[in-house]
Amino acid sequence: MGDVLAGFHAVWEFESDSVLIRFERGIRTPKLFQALGQRRIPLEAIAGVALGPGRRGTVVLHAVPRPGADPLMEVADGQLKETSDPYRLVLPADRETLAESYAHELRARISGDDTPAERFLVAPPEAPLQFKAYDGKASFDGKAVSFRWFRTGASSAKWKAGDQSFPITGLSGVEWRSPEVFDGYLRLLRRDGGLQSAQPDQDPAAVVFGLGYGPVHESLPFAAAVLAAVRAAGTAPVAVPAPRRDPADIAERIRHLGELHEAGLVTDEEFSVKKAELLAEL
Repeated sequence: MGDVLAGFHAVWEFESDSVLIRFERGIRTPKLFQALGQRRIPLEAIAGVALGPGRRGTVVLHAVPRPGADPLMEVADGQLKETSDPYRLVLPADRETLAESYAHELRARISGDDTPAERFLVAPPEAPLQFKAYDGKASFDGKAVSFRWFRTGASSAKWKAGDQSFPITGLSGVEWRSPEVFDGYLRLLRRDGGLQSAQPDQDPAAVVFGLGYGPVHESLPFAAAVLAAVRAAGTAPVAVPAPRRDPADIAERIRHLGELHEAGLVTDEEFSVKKAELLAEL
């Protein structure tokens, strides 16, 4: 195709075997886009193409990623807001006809295969990467993940375990829960099982997020890079059963949630949803 389509915050360049997405830098551009810089999406990593109305006089061209093709979307697991979805290109509504022509041509070039990919087809963010969580600093050099605990945030269990370093070869996957929700965290899944049944704030293979700690644009690319490295090392992520919590722990977390709600840091809807989730774990 060899053509370029410019929208808000990004430019898509259509090539014979891929779509090169170059994200703009600016105060209005989502921080995740700025952190990603640019991404090349092979056509075989695209399961479908949609075009529909957006907000406030815009249209959205959406390249639907194939399951398992992109480590970033795999680890995000549906938690990204629409405005932070790197596969959505937002354009002025008066460019709908032009966008439809690109969508039509792109549909003709993809296979439409929506079966899970056997390997990652989109390149992951490059190491080294690091970010600050609430209870420690996470670093990844491409071969191992390291956690260095903070005195002001780490639990006594983590202090007792000491700073941690996890070689990629000893991991089976990574679990990421968005810092934009209550109880967000990043947990490394170990091949030996470890303390994966423990709560993240007690697990030395996990860091927990908090207000201003572990933002999406830092922790998500980090998690995606780790997951891609784990897969490349010949391991695969494993499902971890949800742990049953102690009733006293549930009560304490609901009390803390109530304090956040009273302080205006959690909305009525967020409070109700999270409280119901916690009660369901009893």
